[in-house]
Amino acid sequence: MKKLLAFAGILLALGMGSAFAKKASNENKVKVVTTIFPEYDWVKEIVGEKADDVELTLLLNNGVDLHSYQPSVKDIAKIQDADIFVYVGGESDEWVDDVLKNVKKPNQKVINLLEVLGDKVKAEEIVEGMEHEHHHGHDHDDHDGDHHDEHEHEHDAHDGHHNDHDEHGHDDHDGDHHDEHDHDHEDEEKDEHVWLSLRFAKVLCGAICDALCQADSKNAEVYRKNLASYTGKLDTLDAKYSEVVKSAGKNTLLFGDRFPFRYMVDDYGLKYYAAFTGCSAESEASFKTIAFLSEKVNELGLNSVCQIESGNGKIAKTVISNSKNKKAKVLTFDSLQSTTAKQIKKGATYYGSMEKNLELLKEALR
Repeated sequence: MKKLLAFAGILLALGMGSAFAKKASNENKVKVVTTIFPEYDWVKEIVGEKADDVELTLLLNNGVDLHSYQPSVKDIAKIQDADIFVYVGGESDEWVDDVLKNVKKPNQKVINLLEVLGDKVKAEEIVEGMEHEHHHGHDHDDHDGDHHDEHEHEHDAHDGHHNDHDEHGHDDHDGDHHDEHDHDHEDEEKDEHVWLSLRFAKVLCGAICDALCQADSKNAEVYRKNLASYTGKLDTLDAKYSEVVKSAGKNTLLFGDRFPFRYMVDDYGLKYYAAFTGCSAESEASFKTIAFLSEKVNELGLNSVCQIESGNGKIAKTVISNSKNKKAKVLTFDSLQSTTAKQIKKGATYYGSMEKNLELLKEALR
């Protein structure tokens, strides 16, 4: 009996020991917290085979996009305990500032995507025909009043700004409406959808890799190797985008929706028309906007009207039914803002989504 008890005691101790060991090994993991899916997936790619050494958290994983996300108490605790925290840094996540004031980790590394890109970040632009709201209606009550007058001056400024493209190096599409609002007036809202540029993605992955190497120097060599191979893949895809645009019959995209793809079209010298800006909270387009977009479909002979993954297609379908091309297709681009945990489980990746967007781009520019 004594022997049996002693054995039970050993088992218990072993059990406890393994529980402690588990906790200890968890403590040794590098904790990385990311707000949106592209950041999460980039970390995953760079970490690669060292996934067991990193505890990676995606905060926005239930289909809510950046513009309407509010962190839970649990989310805030995770951020404050992270070794590395990656976030976008635009108006949609202004809540981050308060959270970072109470961080518990002395050496926490914080990566703000917009800060990493610096002056490459552009202000949101209003293009011809776009619904023009005077505030961006992010669901953050705490700064409701902040940006009501953001673009009120823009219409007045409209006419004087047609001749400043050269300084922005957009010679490839001189004369279009792109650069009207490039100069960054301080009260303009920045276009935060920087992850939709493959070229920016490479820069941002570099910053993430640096932070990982500092936080976990024993695996630095692996991280750098993985970064190099992933960057190579992004380069290849970027070249495919250039090729598709070069051989396309058209050079304009038309979105019956919000338009978060500004950085993508700028990378390849494309033009665009859309119902709303990328951060707009509006979902109803006026008759004037619908009529304008339908007329553009006619004028440019477009075979498709685009929307983003969270759109219901209503505006796009209305634009088509008011145009001469009733057979035009609705194409749904993925702006990677509302990828869910379920989709990730099924194998969703940043690269895969951008590959699918390339196929859609080919179709849209036919």
